[in-house]
Amino acid sequence: MRYSMLFGKTTKDAPHDADSANARLLTQAGFISQLTAGVYTYLPLGLRVLTKIQAIVREEMNTLGAQEVLMPALHPKQLYEATGRWEEIDVMFKVDGAGGKEYGLSSTAEEVITPLVKEHVRSYRDFPVALYQIQDKFRNEPRAKSGLLRGREFSMKDLYSFHLTEEDFLEFYEKAKVAYLTVYLRCGLKAMIAAASGGVFTKKHSHEFQVPTEAGEDKIYINKETKEALNKEVVPESDWENTDTYDIVKSIEVGNIFPLECKFSNAFELKTQGSDGEMIDIIMGCYGIGPSRVMGSIVEVHHDEKGMIWPKAVAPYHVHLITLPAKEEEMTERIETTATSLIEEFEQAGIEVLWDDREEVRAGEKFADADLIGIPLRLVISQKTLTEDSVEWKERHESEARLVKLEDVGGQAQEWLSVPERLTSHE
Repeated sequence: MRYSMLFGKTTKDAPHDADSANARLLTQAGFISQLTAGVYTYLPLGLRVLTKIQAIVREEMNTLGAQEVLMPALHPKQLYEATGRWEEIDVMFKVDGAGGKEYGLSSTAEEVITPLVKEHVRSYRDFPVALYQIQDKFRNEPRAKSGLLRGREFSMKDLYSFHLTEEDFLEFYEKAKVAYLTVYLRCGLKAMIAAASGGVFTKKHSHEFQVPTEAGEDKIYINKETKEALNKEVVPESDWENTDTYDIVKSIEVGNIFPLECKFSNAFELKTQGSDGEMIDIIMGCYGIGPSRVMGSIVEVHHDEKGMIWPKAVAPYHVHLITLPAKEEEMTERIETTATSLIEEFEQAGIEVLWDDREEVRAGEKFADADLIGIPLRLVISQKTLTEDSVEWKERHESEARLVKLEDVGGQAQEWLSVPERLTSHE
């Protein structure tokens, strides 16, 4: 992709209401555009990142054995009347339809997935069932804030599992924990599992996945003796400032899983006849990851004073190639020819390249834009580098550049891309 043709360029102006690093940097770098509070358009660079995160989530959910569906985002009121949650969910957007019908925009999906499973399962042999979707959700947050971390419209992966026995549910629940940690690691985040209260669904604990960062709005309490991590809600209020017992860490919640028991299956009379002829109540679990929230969290953890530092797996492009035109036309043509040849070699190897081909922009501005955008590897081709038949190589997290011979750069780039990254915070 030529940067000169890219829709959505960098800007020096930060949004006036940007209250977080991800809101500021993603906007300035041309990844997102705010339509209204908590509602964003994903520009081409931002959509590439979001799509890569969603692909990682999808791969791990498929590996878990779940099947993907796509449910409506417009939900009839009567589904929520069956569970008593029409008035209970205070963040639901409610709309009036033709003929006096009332609907809610999807903020969650229990009321849709449960009757769907009831319609399509035929016997106990069809269980267990695990279905997920990746869909925009809508929540009427009283105060949307922190960019992609708390929006009114956001990308959500919601998975629901259905089981005949508690043992089968718990086995799947533990596998889901592992799958979730794998998702975050692949996205460049080192998450911890924290116990949380079960809320309105169950008397049992649920679990949150938290990424430690000073930008976090949550607090996680890590018991110094047992090393167990707890959400603030499950710590006695008297211990909220107890630093003798707990290490208190600021963090961002990037996902949660919790038992639903039989609350929704009973509401919709989802039962099945067992092999002994007895009716079995169906046990459910719910598992959520917000890909857009993960995207914002990555920026909060991986940035410096110059801009974002994307992990290779989710970066919009792997390589940010910069060409610096020379004074002589012949040398400029050689620079362009070298860039074109290198890009072709990279693309054949599966290496994605954003080429800053702008001729009227000075080198310093191009370098500043590259730092802001945060693509993990920057390569520069100029008259100076070509006099040594080389390309300037600089990884985004490094302070110094080095020269790599043109004949070697393709192989080194492939090797670099294949090496797993160490998880470090760049705050």
